[in-house]
Amino acid sequence: MPRLQDVARRAGVSTATVSRCLNEPGKVSPGTRERVMAAVRELGYAPNFGARALAARRTGIFGAVIPTMENAIFARGLQAFQEALEGDGITLLVASSSYDPRREEEQIRTLIARGADALLLIGHDRTPESYALLERRGIPHVVAWAYDPAAARLSVGFDNRKVMHELALQVLALGHRLLGLITAERAHNDRARLRHEGLVEAIAAQGLGAESLAVVETTYSIANGAEAFARLMRERPETTAVLCGNDVLAAGALTRAREMGIRVPEQVSITGFDDIDIAAITVPALTTVHVPHRAMGREAARALMAMSRGEDPGPSVDLGATIRWRGSLAAPGASRR
Repeated sequence: MPRLQDVARRAGVSTATVSRCLNEPGKVSPGTRERVMAAVRELGYAPNFGARALAARRTGIFGAVIPTMENAIFARGLQAFQEALEGDGITLLVASSSYDPRREEEQIRTLIARGADALLLIGHDRTPESYALLERRGIPHVVAWAYDPAAARLSVGFDNRKVMHELALQVLALGHRLLGLITAERAHNDRARLRHEGLVEAIAAQGLGAESLAVVETTYSIANGAEAFARLMRERPETTAVLCGNDVLAAGALTRAREMGIRVPEQVSITGFDDIDIAAITVPALTTVHVPHRAMGREAARALMAMSRGEDPGPSVDLGATIRWRGSLAAPGASRR
């Protein structure tokens, strides 16, 4: 296990400078700070604030790093995760990465430094340094909101590509041929990327070309979903169905459609993904993918508790996801009587 002295030696500074860089970075020059943090990453160092507890190999603390706390997408699963841990006397520490891989890396490092016995992570996409740190420190971790039996890490969730593929086939079966996708940024988000791939595969399976799909990428918020919908309809007003990567974006799309005088689903159908509470109360109610949020939280807690005790947690778990049909999806030009 790397020590403070090792970091200092690698960076060519004193141990006091390393400590100051980690605890009061504003007091260290940018050049020195970059050298120290590079050494921290290379060595996989995390300051030890709980040496006594770590010596016993258990602190009774688990960590979770979620992409955002700004909407309800992860709230249900995290609540179920915490409830399951409490039953075993475990305290949960939560951090948010804001969809930034480097920020997530630092959050992982901080949670380990605070003595986290195990970590819940969302999706498989993260920096190689993050995974290297987890391996070096022997920290049990589970990936949720994704299912990939071929991945090196145990995952608990559902097949994002498969369920979006199924939803897209249903949309196409209704007769839609010009589709839009409003998606989160895909570069560091395997869930968003896989959902896009599932949609593209469904379009190809129906013998349609790439011109059948227009894609707008944005960040999570109702306002951004509204703006993305307006842009999509300006650029291709003949679009008859807009699939959204999550319910928050879809709620924004529904709002902007109403403001633009576009009737849903008579003129344009809109679908979401996640089935959070807002999906059932939008007007019209949102056709969406029901994600097993609470089941993922409970199953992730079970697996992590087993791993932290040195037990076999079993294989990755596919909890599945289902389509919830509501009023926002219909055949093109359908009239409501």
